[in-house]
Amino acid sequence: MNQNVIIFIIELLGTFAFAISGIRHAAAKRFDWFGGYVCGIAVAIGGGTIRDVMLLTTPFWMTTPIYIICTAVALLMVAFFGRWMEPLKNAWFVFDTLGLALFTIAGIQKSLDFGQPFWVAIIMGCITGSAGGVIRDVLLNNEPVIFQKEIYAMASVVGGLVYWAGILLGMSVEFTVVLSFITTCVIRFLAVRYHISLPILKNETE
Repeated sequence: MNQNVIIFIIELLGTFAFAISGIRHAAAKRFDWFGGYVCGIAVAIGGGTIRDVMLLTTPFWMTTPIYIICTAVALLMVAFFGRWMEPLKNAWFVFDTLGLALFTIAGIQKSLDFGQPFWVAIIMGCITGSAGGVIRDVLLNNEPVIFQKEIYAMASVVGGLVYWAGILLGMSVEFTVVLSFITTCVIRFLAVRYHISLPILKNETE
């Protein structure tokens, strides 16, 4: 499969997953449909936009309206099927994790496609996966999740390192993508399930 096609599919899936997450967060704050859409589109395209600006290329969502339409579909799903989604405990968390993993991979692949070294690609993957959530949390007046005790951005970094290792070992791109995706999701799920976190900084008075 063509590299650009793989990136497009991953970005589309990531857009939908992140849009669902952002819209559900907005629904919890009792935003109206427009507010929900703004939160959904912000989290869906925020990280990728920052990545593309840093790569000096046209932001991915400006090349086709499919990402805007995808977010609209996510809004309609939450609006009309929210009552059936609500019993799914922590559904927003699942979608957020899927979006993190998918956009991490998209960020890495696109950065490599632009000739960036792997260490830059991993950072770009982390930005692509995490920055949208920061924008969402700022809009919702919440503490950004990457600054909390939960492992979030680090799951993205580890997923990127697994991607790098897979390429160095000569694995196929398809298998490497799947392995990186599973790694990022598993780390995030286990961190939340078993309350695994990084050490907390303490000031001198504590």
